[in-house]
Amino acid sequence: MAELEGPEFGKADFVLLDEVTMEQFLENLRLRFSQGRIYTYIGEVVVAVNPYRALALYGPPAVERYRGRELYERPPHLFALADAAYKAMKRRAKDTCIVISGESGAGKTEASKYIMQYIAAITNPTQRAEVERVKNVLLKSNCVLEAFGNAKTNRNDNSSRFGKYMDINFDFKGDPTGGHIHNYLLEKSRVLQQQPGERNFHAFYQLLLGAPAPLLASLHLCRDPGAYRYTQEGAQGGACGDDAAGYRAVEEAMTVIGFSPEEMGSLRRILAAILHLGNVRFAAEGETATVEDAAQLSALAELTATAPDSLRQALLTRTVAAGGGEVIEKGHSPKEAAYARDACAKAIYERLFCWIVGRINAGIAVRGYDARLHGKSTVIGVLDIYGFEIFDTNSFEQFCINYCNEKLQQLFIELILRQEQAEYQREGIAWQSIEYFSNEPIVELVEQPHRGILALLDEACLAAGTVTDSLFLVSMDARLGRHPHYTSRKLCPTDKTMEFDRDFRIKHYAGDVTYSVEGFLDKNKDTLFQDFKRLFYNSTDPVLRAMWPDGEQSITEVTKRPLTTGTLFKNSIVALVENLASKEPYYVRCIKPNDQKSPTLFDEERCRHQVSYLGLLENVRVRRAGFAYRQPYHRFLLRYKMTCEYTWPNHLMATDREATQALLEQHGFQDDVAYGHTKVFIRTPRTLFCLEQERAQLIPIIVLLLQKAWRGALARRRCRYLRAAYTIMAYYKRHKVKAYLRELLRRFQAVRTLPDFGKSVVWPEPPAVLARFQDASQRLFRRWRARQIVKNIPPSEMGQIRAKVAAMEALQGLRKDWGCQRSWARDYLSSPSENPGLALPFARRLQTLKDKVHFGSVLFSCHVRKINRFGKSRDRAILLTDQHLYKLDPRQQYRVMRAVPLSTVTGLSVTSCQAQLLVFHTQSQEDLAVCLHKMQPAGDNRVGELVGVLLEHCRATKRELQVRVSDCIQLSLRGRRRLLTVEARPDAATPDFGKSRDGFVLYWPGR
Repeated sequence: MAELEGPEFGKADFVLLDEVTMEQFLENLRLRFSQGRIYTYIGEVVVAVNPYRALALYGPPAVERYRGRELYERPPHLFALADAAYKAMKRRAKDTCIVISGESGAGKTEASKYIMQYIAAITNPTQRAEVERVKNVLLKSNCVLEAFGNAKTNRNDNSSRFGKYMDINFDFKGDPTGGHIHNYLLEKSRVLQQQPGERNFHAFYQLLLGAPAPLLASLHLCRDPGAYRYTQEGAQGGACGDDAAGYRAVEEAMTVIGFSPEEMGSLRRILAAILHLGNVRFAAEGETATVEDAAQLSALAELTATAPDSLRQALLTRTVAAGGGEVIEKGHSPKEAAYARDACAKAIYERLFCWIVGRINAGIAVRGYDARLHGKSTVIGVLDIYGFEIFDTNSFEQFCINYCNEKLQQLFIELILRQEQAEYQREGIAWQSIEYFSNEPIVELVEQPHRGILALLDEACLAAGTVTDSLFLVSMDARLGRHPHYTSRKLCPTDKTMEFDRDFRIKHYAGDVTYSVEGFLDKNKDTLFQDFKRLFYNSTDPVLRAMWPDGEQSITEVTKRPLTTGTLFKNSIVALVENLASKEPYYVRCIKPNDQKSPTLFDEERCRHQVSYLGLLENVRVRRAGFAYRQPYHRFLLRYKMTCEYTWPNHLMATDREATQALLEQHGFQDDVAYGHTKVFIRTPRTLFCLEQERAQLIPIIVLLLQKAWRGALARRRCRYLRAAYTIMAYYKRHKVKAYLRELLRRFQAVRTLPDFGKSVVWPEPPAVLARFQDASQRLFRRWRARQIVKNIPPSEMGQIRAKVAAMEALQGLRKDWGCQRSWARDYLSSPSENPGLALPFARRLQTLKDKVHFGSVLFSCHVRKINRFGKSRDRAILLTDQHLYKLDPRQQYRVMRAVPLSTVTGLSVTSCQAQLLVFHTQSQEDLAVCLHKMQPAGDNRVGELVGVLLEHCRATKRELQVRVSDCIQLSLRGRRRLLTVEARPDAATPDFGKSRDGFVLYWPGR
């Protein structure tokens, strides 16, 4: 800290004062306040002075500056304390708490908000949606609770009129998973009246001044707070901040928390009902009371969703069980009706506030957390509770608030002062005992069973007959008169600052406070007639109904007398102190520099009083004489043993104390430590920080070493597993191969004797390693089978086989049907069945050509339909020999009309459909397009036969012949290119050619 703050800012830690005197303490506090340094340490305690102005100390840069830093590395700040509590929780998996104390107006509420803001900023780096939701609800809950639980007082514009303790739950990674809020003693009497210059709770003014006009009209309200009895004092006191902006902020916060629109509407109606209830006036009608304004009663019934008659009856009468099941209805006097009205208003607001806290708790409750699955859950508690109060008139509320502060001061003394000194004595550490003020007698004066003030108050409330506040004061004077911290005007008649039969005084640790006993009995009994409970339980508003579960009981049911307000408060504070004592505490001690809320004025006497009653000087003395850190030897070694060669990985010394001593001496810290019987004590945080730094440097090396060893062990184990697996796999593969080969041999050993030579035999599924072997075996088998089949074919059929193979290679997969299933006759025109009546003329023409040309054989002959270049189609016949392609005229004894040498035919084009269309392409660009027809049977498919025969002949003569399959054939007629397509016509009897825009079209019968 010295390098970060110069001497002009004073001492950043009061422990560093040259002399521990009140004058030096106050001078250092004044200097730092004047320089804008509002935070100062006492060891790990933060002393915070309210600056009464906005300071640029809390933005994201400040968060980053303190994130992960040790307490003394940066100038004193709330963020440093919050980070220390967070790190302690994460490092040691120990619950921690931050106790914020100080008198009203010292800045406790703002401090708690900044601590919450810091914890939210440093957690959830992975931006998990559920964690972000919890953080948002935790932060927004402050806005809602301040609206309904805070009010303007003469000392503080935003004074908490209730106590709040919030537990924040964290998972093992340090991310918030939920939380829970406890509220203590809401000052509900403020609903009814306030001291001059003060206001009611903020929520009332925010509703009246911030709600839209239509909403106010629906609630039967007007903008003027002075129009309502419960807020008229606050209206005279002036506005507190921007109530309209506060209204919008609360609405937004409720939406984020998860309040439904219906619930928010119910809250507005309940607030409006309380305002209207305060304006209900009663007049005397005989011995009983009556409501002056019936219209006001109907508006109130509408807002509370109750029956107007039932509401009137509850306000004007009281139902009493007389025993034996008999019920008596007793009418109120105007005074009694007014008392019942005010009691009802207080009860409604208190239950409304408790319902809001419960609703927030439901929104931030830990969901689905299982310690077995998600690791240990830890907690940081933040306590923001009312400060010590001394008003002009101090009543029951101030008595309870000051008792609470006494308990917290007792806890501070126990943990910081008494336990500290007791531990040094127990551990045998040399120690100079420090005198400090013990407030235990004051706590006993209030809470001692049977003899304390609360016990006497309960006794007076339960006594039969008429017991007044004055009689209660007489009882206290008689029983507590000798107590050194109690006095009254009767016990001290010369003290004219107190009134007879009204005032008593308690000498608190923070100063003397005079209390007015008036109202103690009523406020402690907190009487609310059962009629109101049943009325609101029967409301049709579900939110209002949920606030009054005790209204379900019948008036005739005998119930146990409820605990008094004082006893309930005492029990809750005792439980709170026990909860805080179970956690590792961190303290923020807030100081109010002046009563004028000035950012420059430092009231020395005011601050001296606060420093004195907060015990800060004693805290400095204990800290200077004591040790900042202590830890059992085994736990100390567990954390830091890796920083010393003698203790890593495990020491061989006689005791853990000797090992700890060796570790600290190796680092040169022997002058900054002391050794107790079971713990090591370290005086300054710097020593601990140096150890933490060295540990942080060594942890990655240790982690790498452990990772290396573990990864090596895993790799060796995996290698053994793999070797075993590979051995098993090798044996299994050999087994699969042998089983496959045996099965293959079994299935194919008799294929020679089968008619199909094993075509129907199913091959077994091979193992993956023999997949290629099976493919090769199947190829060999197919060749062997083909050879066996070919061996049995007569030589005269071999030509047809070769032609079919040639056709298959050219047309397979391109043309669906090409006639491979039938026998190919080739010369169809010589067949009397195919060509009856003309077979003989064709035979004579064939002989004539043979004599003339001397061809060797006829490759193919068939009737065709041809088309010429002029688009005219005629019936013709084609004859394909081993030398020529002839076009013949069947009507003229098969006269030769065109002879094309076979050597000039360069290619064939066919279609993929059933049409028997062929185009012979020639070198002379004079292609011949024909369609085979007049076949027997009529649907015979001979395109494949012609293609196969011609291909086989070309291969035999070693010539190239291109075969193209296309549904749009390009042909050349006298050098002119035309397109030839096929069109199916169901109404066509025979195939025929026609013209198209691009050339010609073949109309084929069928679909």
